[in-house]
Amino acid sequence: MSDGRLTNVTLAKRVGLTPPPCLRRVRALEDDGFLTGYHAMVDEAMIGFPVTVFVTVALHNQADADLRTFENACLTWPLVRECYMIAGDTDYHLKCVAPDLATFETFLRGQLSATPNVASVKTTVAIRRTKREAGVPIELVTN
Repeated sequence: MSDGRLTNVTLAKRVGLTPPPCLRRVRALEDDGFLTGYHAMVDEAMIGFPVTVFVTVALHNQADADLRTFENACLTWPLVRECYMIAGDTDYHLKCVAPDLATFETFLRGQLSATPNVASVKTTVAIRRTKREAGVPIELVTN
């Protein structure tokens, strides 16, 4: 669903239910953890964060404690908006946003690269976003 602002009545009509069972199902999805929140999609550039940088990070060691230490550091960095542990030649993929390249460079040199256990960092600056979709393609789910 692309519009999280739908009223329960509108949602119920779209899915072919009356409002009370529709609301019960939505609350059950929330209670079971399928719906984890409702968020506005903000245009980063319009609020002063026009720079998006994707970063791959390789660590020296991949023991559980070392992975948790790196992940905990990521949780403290405001420029890091998404962090994924990945399979392959590197260990993590980060999505960062910044007001300018100088701010990103300060973060890169002063925090990310200086983090213990970081072996290498590779960056890719986004030129333009072509697509941005929230959620998952639920319409592809078959019964």
